[in-house]
Amino acid sequence: MFTKKSGNYDKMIYRRLGRSGLKLPVLSFGLWHNFGETNDYEKCREIIFEAFNHGITHFDLANNYGPPAGHAEKVFGQILKDGLMKYRDEIIISTKAGYYMWEGPYGDFGSRKYLIASLDQSLERMGIPYVDIFYHHRFDYETDLYETMLALRDIVLSGKALYVGLSNYNSDQLKQAHKILKELHVPYVITQPKYSMLDRFIEDDGLIETQFELGGGTICYSTLAQGKLTNKYIDSIPEDSRAKNPASQFLNEKDITDELRAKLRKLDVIAKKRGQSIAQMALAWSLRNPKMTSTLISVSKIEQLYENLETIKNLEFSEAELKAIEDALK
Repeated sequence: MFTKKSGNYDKMIYRRLGRSGLKLPVLSFGLWHNFGETNDYEKCREIIFEAFNHGITHFDLANNYGPPAGHAEKVFGQILKDGLMKYRDEIIISTKAGYYMWEGPYGDFGSRKYLIASLDQSLERMGIPYVDIFYHHRFDYETDLYETMLALRDIVLSGKALYVGLSNYNSDQLKQAHKILKELHVPYVITQPKYSMLDRFIEDDGLIETQFELGGGTICYSTLAQGKLTNKYIDSIPEDSRAKNPASQFLNEKDITDELRAKLRKLDVIAKKRGQSIAQMALAWSLRNPKMTSTLISVSKIEQLYENLETIKNLEFSEAELKAIEDALK
């Protein structure tokens, strides 16, 4: 049975989520593809318990996380039963729907039927009556945006979510959606884009500033670029790495190029001067803008969690360091 350690909140930094009443830890935990059927449950539970004991109060899921789809929510539901439920009012649980989930025409994208049915399934898997944040996972070019936003409104009115968010929307799409949500008096608080040193779309799009102007906060995912922004691949591809796994959908050997290794070697020099690993520096870099509320971490080993947690000891960058990073990435 899990027992919370005293003083766990003193170990974390929290930032306000836009103009909402919520604060999130600068490091949130994503139960992505490290909580599938092939992952050891005891290790998964240990990681989540330790994350919470170090002040990580936000746990982010989606209906399709696993694998298979839905399994991450089942695992988290069991972890809640094994002791975390006692502290339910001290944590933020978020989930999403928007990508393919089940066969037929009603298990994908952004229809009212899909979003409401999917959240009902998610709540059943986790064994809870509501989530704190429910996201539409991606913009739907075919369904009328008003229908999708109205579904989010009704989900909040039903008490099955306290707030709503939008993931993988660009600035223009956020503005369109926010206008409707504001008219419907929906508590929209957060957007979740992909962002890393190697993927700078949101900078070109001005998404963080747009979201800030709309009154919401931003949380980014894939900050380590599927593990590419670590010390793991500087010299070779380890046999037990994701890139070597033939079943990996998001990182393969072909992604670890000589060009990437050259960049990593330069980044490693900068990181060491900061007393950090490349991963720690990459996480800190994603938080350099105070309008970035939080960044998601996802680990499969407890040692990786401890390494990531060390990030918050040095979140500041000098102008010289930022320039050196930009030069290293050219």
